[in-house]
Amino acid sequence: MKKMKKDYIYNEDCIKTLKRMEDNSVDCVITSPPYNMNLRIRNGKYCSRQIVKELSTKYDGFSDNLPIEEYYEFHSSVMRELLRVSKVVFYNIQIVTGSKRSIFKMIGKFNENLKDIIVWDKGVAQPAMQKQVLNRRTELILVFESDYPISRQFRYANFERGTLSDIWEIKRGKKISKDHGAVFPEELVGKIIENFTKEGDVIYDPFMGTGTTAVVSKKMNRKYIGSELSKSYIEVSEQRLKNVGEMF
Repeated sequence: MKKMKKDYIYNEDCIKTLKRMEDNSVDCVITSPPYNMNLRIRNGKYCSRQIVKELSTKYDGFSDNLPIEEYYEFHSSVMRELLRVSKVVFYNIQIVTGSKRSIFKMIGKFNENLKDIIVWDKGVAQPAMQKQVLNRRTELILVFESDYPISRQFRYANFERGTLSDIWEIKRGKKISKDHGAVFPEELVGKIIENFTKEGDVIYDPFMGTGTTAVVSKKMNRKYIGSELSKSYIEVSEQRLKNVGEMF
């Protein structure tokens, strides 16, 4: 274990980063892991969306179609480490064919740490890709806490009683990279940071993508640490962070 660089994005798998991080070394985790969008069902069996030649989500260097048990183990191993290093975890997920069973199983495994669930209402429903499937207008932000999960009362929060609900109406983020279509909106990250952290706190994002968590952290005078497999995404993040620096 060692202290990690602040205001830095590590070009590696997040588990590798997490294994080097000290216990309780960050104040908050804000992240949106891959949804496993490219795992589909055909004839009652799971298969890759690429195999059935339909539209697929794009991530640089990542296929987003893990077998269902591997996807569950992936989430479980990440969550176990996140709860070791952070006080509170905001974990954005979307319920789709490739994630549904794994996500609910993971929630069951960490049910004692589940603090609350925030519904992110994006305003416009995403059209279903198959008949007899509901259009998807919302995503979920699972909130886990490491040391006081039994109560719904947050130990680390800034909002006054009766001022913050569990449904957040925020439009989807704008696409920044052609190889990353699922961008976290800055407004969503900002709302978490404003209400659940204070200036100088350290925010960690294990799936940094194109850098929204880092950008908003910098704008709001927080430190950030990130992990990201894609070098090209990190380059996009670095340019966005440079632009923030030029604003002040």
